[in-house]
Amino acid sequence: MRQRIADLWLGRLPLGRIFWEYAIVYGSLANVVTTFAALAALAGGLPIVIALFLHVLPIPYNLLMVVGVWRSAANFQGAIVWSTLARALIVIWALVATFA
Repeated sequence: MRQRIADLWLGRLPLGRIFWEYAIVYGSLANVVTTFAALAALAGGLPIVIALFLHVLPIPYNLLMVVGVWRSAANFQGAIVWSTLARALIVIWALVATFA
């Protein structure tokens, strides 16, 4: 597990895999689940601090994805448009996932 996190942080995995599998699929799933959990906590009458905690829980993962995609894009051997697009989209994705 530590090695996988290090590989993600350092951008050692292929750009497509980090972007699509780890960020878009796993990251989006984590953000949706924690957002619904936060809403359920509010609806259930739990203190707002618990709902807020649940909502911000995936932020470290989102940061890991931004850094991982950014660094992997620097090593990408394909057309520069794909690495530039991946960098722009991961930042947008992280902002939307965090604040939506």
